[in-house]
Amino acid sequence: MEDVAQYDSDLKVWLLVGDLHHKMFWLRQKELAPLGITASQLRILRLIENLGAKATISAIAKEVNRKIDVLSRQTMTLEKDGLIKRTKGRPKSKLLTISLTKKSVELLKVAKHSDGMREVLSILTKEERQQLDLILNRLSTKLNAYTFNKIDDWSA
Repeated sequence: MEDVAQYDSDLKVWLLVGDLHHKMFWLRQKELAPLGITASQLRILRLIENLGAKATISAIAKEVNRKIDVLSRQTMTLEKDGLIKRTKGRPKSKLLTISLTKKSVELLKVAKHSDGMREVLSILTKEERQQLDLILNRLSTKLNAYTFNKIDDWSA
């Protein structure tokens, strides 16, 4: 009986996290629409900013848990839109280093602020935000370790 209660509790948490993600993503998408960028594109630009000189398609793909060919297409679109520059390390190299353009740096400054997220999260105290951050990071770490181990199991 205790296992059923635990399963129900786990399912409730999973559904709640999924619902929150969906609604927060939708809100962010709506806020970014006037800037002509999607939330997914913003995430990639932020990763490029954080990775700096280490920003490559494979590094970004690893961070967002996507296949390299998917990221390659997304970076082509971002380059076409003037938001990134893809540069070969050496003339005959296949390795592309990705950097932000002046346009994307300015866009990141504007897109950094979210009135919607600020409003939604305003119900939490500073301490509650810190606790939430700690809990979500612990869950993320465990999930990353679990899925990494499972990938090894699944490919065997």
